[in-house]
Amino acid sequence: MEIVISQQALIYLFSAACLLICLGIIISLLFLKSNKFAKNSGLIIILISTVIFALISSYVLLKNIPLSFTSYEISPLLKISFFVDRLAAFFILVISIISFCVALYSFDYVNHYENPKKRNLLVFFMSSFIISMILVVCSKTTFAFLFFWEIMSLSSFFLVMFNFEKEETKKAGLFYFIMTQLSTVFLFIAFLILAIQKKNFLIDATLFSSPILLAIFLSCLLVGFCIKAGVVPFHKWLPYAHPASPSNISALMSGVMIKVAIYGIIRFFMLYNSSLFFGILILCIGTISAILGVIYALKEHDIKRLLAYHSIENIGIILIGFGLYIIFETNNLYALATLSLIAALFHTLNHALFKSLLFLTAGSVIMETKTKNIEEMGGLIKQMPYTGFFFLIGAISICALPPFNGFVSEFMIFESFLKSSALVSPMLKLLLIICVSIFALMSALAAACFVKAFSITFLAAPRSEHARHAKEVPFLMLLSNAILAGLCFVLGVYSYPIFSLFGLNLPVPNLMIVGIITGIIFIAAYIFFLVFASKKERVPETWGCGINTQTPAMEYTASGFSEPIVTIFRGIYRTKKEVHKEYYDNKNCIVKEGNAEISLFNFFELYIYMPVVNFFSKVSDLFCKMQNGNLDAYILYALFGIVFLFIYIGWFT
Repeated sequence: MEIVISQQALIYLFSAACLLICLGIIISLLFLKSNKFAKNSGLIIILISTVIFALISSYVLLKNIPLSFTSYEISPLLKISFFVDRLAAFFILVISIISFCVALYSFDYVNHYENPKKRNLLVFFMSSFIISMILVVCSKTTFAFLFFWEIMSLSSFFLVMFNFEKEETKKAGLFYFIMTQLSTVFLFIAFLILAIQKKNFLIDATLFSSPILLAIFLSCLLVGFCIKAGVVPFHKWLPYAHPASPSNISALMSGVMIKVAIYGIIRFFMLYNSSLFFGILILCIGTISAILGVIYALKEHDIKRLLAYHSIENIGIILIGFGLYIIFETNNLYALATLSLIAALFHTLNHALFKSLLFLTAGSVIMETKTKNIEEMGGLIKQMPYTGFFFLIGAISICALPPFNGFVSEFMIFESFLKSSALVSPMLKLLLIICVSIFALMSALAAACFVKAFSITFLAAPRSEHARHAKEVPFLMLLSNAILAGLCFVLGVYSYPIFSLFGLNLPVPNLMIVGIITGIIFIAAYIFFLVFASKKERVPETWGCGINTQTPAMEYTASGFSEPIVTIFRGIYRTKKEVHKEYYDNKNCIVKEGNAEISLFNFFELYIYMPVVNFFSKVSDLFCKMQNGNLDAYILYALFGIVFLFIYIGWFT
């Protein structure tokens, strides 16, 4: 029997879910010093409300029933209004799924903070963060969009600064705050241009009076959203913010917050853009971000910083799909445009799932080993088998290997590239050939990076005492990982029937048979070992080239794995190698001991960020000299300003 729900009922449910999260926020503040009540209540409320949001968004997606309502009206122009269509519903669904899993994970994870006040504050800011992201994507006016965007930015800033006692956290927080406010500045300029053009703050389609004004508007939007999404060259806040913030928050930030910026790009460019130029620009930006993200990830030994760089890579993949959509749309290739757009959106969902899974499993590992450096881990597959298994599923998914979800969305983007021969322009065809070549290289490098990440972290022998005595994490942390891992498998194997459910006949691989065979093999292998495997423990000796005792120092290291890549891409890394040796003899023939050092050049900070910082520092110094405390000087400044305004008004009116 088909269930029919009215629009008004859906609006009431949506409002109730919003009020429920607000209640959780209030409880977290009122009972800030309580031991468990505020934390458990806040997290339970997140679980219930995200389930409601997921059900509402799923219904809107399936039935295509848009919701529109106003919550608060300051004036006829300034309204807090919301609009949930299929695009907004899709992103609300993504946010709800990840928030549900993160809340489930957080029941046990936040307990490693001994101070109850700190645990409750984490839940308070997390609740504020989640509701602000949901309300951003369903904002109907630019006023509401910016209002909730700032709540999202400020709550995420406090979460990044949560471990403020550490010096690296202070640097990360400052970096993140500057970049996120810079993003807001560009969005504010864009929305101001839109308001002048439309004479209102509604987010809907309109014709611009000037192509130049439209170009400025779209450029400001693109810069503002790219900063928040962590697109190259605005990406440097990501590798700072993720290692500093708690791991459950890293999952939210990388899994869904940067997708809110992707929502902004898709929403506004679909409303206002029909230009081939912006399609090519977004494609090139996405390609550069994808390849540089994975190249910089390969050199990292900090597991959270490594995952942060892969977020840059995958945001690039999403932008590649959306850039192809604009290119095909402007060339009237509507079937390819639809394929590219669906691929971009599907990869948005897939990345949210497997990246959240990777951050949560990494958080479990960090909690047990007390370090983020994978060089100090090793052998964890024996102490943490379930966590290791879930991390492996996330790694396979992000490497786009079948039968998991990452494979399907990247396959769809490859399909779009390969069918682009229908384009007329030879130069455009050449550009797409270059981009697909880089895209293929990126996929191979991503696989290499996660071979390093998984093997150095979980295989071989433990390389520290903490790794040696690590134990499996509590049940709820494993359950949240299991849900995400299961979704990665289901969306890979059943992607074809899922698309068919929405009436989409797309050229995607049908992996149901592969999935069934894979499942049968795993179950058969498990039963075989359960029934026939010997119960006696057997510890064979590892061959060590004639050396009887093996030590962790003899293992392959992350540095050793990365060294060939660092050498190959020395033009990007600006690799500098130094070898220091001591000899037994005066002729320097017999080596006594030595050490080698590889240093990498931080290009973006030294050549892009620091010149901008130095420029504004000099401008600030100039204004400081003007701010000299002399009242006469200030009166003179005011006089000049008034005279200028009179001249301006008299000349232009």
